[in-house]
Amino acid sequence: MQIAIRNIGNSKGVVLPKALLAQAGLDNLAFATIAIENGTIVLRKPEQPLRQGWAEAAASIAAQGQDALLMGEFGNDGDNPDGELPW
Repeated sequence: MQIAIRNIGNSKGVVLPKALLAQAGLDNLAFATIAIENGTIVLRKPEQPLRQGWAEAAASIAAQGQDALLMGEFGNDGDNPDGELPW
């Protein structure tokens, strides 16, 4: 099977037929891993779901009290000190 390599902005892209993705088991995924192996572009199912464990890690950080803002609160130039916005 041959497919076209298309310009997408400053990059290149290809459209993969759904049947081809289905054969590889990639048709229902939102993302895949990509690599170059022996001069060949290889797409694979990810080893784990995207952002797996992030919610638990964030909860752990918060429970330890380590979730303070790094830069603190600050206003924007032109904000009123009383908090009222000019309309």
